[in-house]
Amino acid sequence: MKGYVFPGQGAQFAGMGKDIYDKSSEAKKMFHQANEILGFDITCIMFGEDAEKLKQTKVTQPAIFIHSVILAHVLGGSFNPEMVAGHSLGEFSALVASKYISFEDGLLLVSKRAYAMQNACEKNPSSMAAILGLDEQIVEDVCNNIKNEIVVPANYNCPGQIVISGTNEGIKLACEKLLEKGAKRALPLPVGGAFHSPLMKSAQDELEKAINNPYFFHGICPIYQNVATNAISDPELIKDNLKKQLTSSVMWTQTMRQMIADGLSSVTEVGPGKVLQGLFKKIDRSIPTESACL
Repeated sequence: MKGYVFPGQGAQFAGMGKDIYDKSSEAKKMFHQANEILGFDITCIMFGEDAEKLKQTKVTQPAIFIHSVILAHVLGGSFNPEMVAGHSLGEFSALVASKYISFEDGLLLVSKRAYAMQNACEKNPSSMAAILGLDEQIVEDVCNNIKNEIVVPANYNCPGQIVISGTNEGIKLACEKLLEKGAKRALPLPVGGAFHSPLMKSAQDELEKAINNPYFFHGICPIYQNVATNAISDPELIKDNLKKQLTSSVMWTQTMRQMIADGLSSVTEVGPGKVLQGLFKKIDRSIPTESACL
């Protein structure tokens, strides 16, 4: 079965999407439509060299979404997924590409999500760190044993790579303890706050209201969501899982393994970069991976 995966925050780069814009008149229309929906010229930021502005959560998330969804759209008949998944933000790209929600509604949700997350970060100074070379149970135990601070496993990216999320002091303590436990590295990440942790509760509350507004269709194939990991096609269940996403862990390793168990035979990454292909190769090297391209 052909699986398509969509990247999340961190995959952005200056100039992203310009090649698609130049090659496809249909892509041009959608990029201009995105500017109108958002009320500012995001394509100018995406295509330009202002890498710093592109790092702002309120810009980064819509930019990656726009790039991924437009690429999937202009692929036309060659985009024929039998299963899809998206890493964090990428879940919204996957839902639009597989026809569960419209491009306009998806972009509005992503924009609201980005602003809500940025506001939550400003209210609660916090951070994330990548822990390399430790079993997930050890990471979970260390996080659970830190008292008076918030620190949780946020992203189960692949075997030996788990991202933790929490208060600044909680991350500092956890990194020290995890290095003592044998972690190869504990790398602070250049992000605005503690994504996929209880510190995103205010953002989740805002996003819950927004998710109730747009109409969700029955898509063209099952989606494997971050908080559930199994194949889902029911629009109401999809909405419920989306509402939980911001404060729940991204179960990426578990999701990919479930897709493999369900018959995954190839993986195509749709969007900027090759991060998800790199992670997948650490989960199962026997299954071919590639980047979508025009």
